[in-house]
Amino acid sequence: QVQVIESGGGLVQAGGSLRLSCTASGGTFSIYAMGWFRQAPGKEREFVASISWSGSNTAYTDSAKGRFTISRDNAKAKNTVYLQMNGLSVEDAAIYYCAARGEDNDYAPSERYEFPYWGQGTQVTVSS
Repeated sequence: QVQVIESGGGLVQAGGSLRLSCTASGGTFSIYAMGWFRQAPGKEREFVASISWSGSNTAYTDSAKGRFTISRDNAKAKNTVYLQMNGLSVEDAAIYYCAARGEDNDYAPSERYEFPYWGQGTQVTVSS
């Protein structure tokens, strides 16, 4: 069974920064493509960013481009990814979910159905 655990959420003022972390462990794959999604109250869960198993490929939603950076360093911590979020606005406030996918192709998935393993989420609150 794959476990996905997020951390790093919290309260930040508008314009501030937060760094989320996520680790996937267990299962039959040794390494996973991973992604971040978010869900605000009353809204659908939406894609934010993802990274391929090697880290060579990334994908971002338009609103995250230029502000958020997803990264991983498999030499230091395999299956741990980070989401650096800068210039946060109240529109970014949501529960952020990390997801993982056992990967044989080195690409960055961006659809919810492509990720079979999910974490419990971490709350990001942005004050104006």
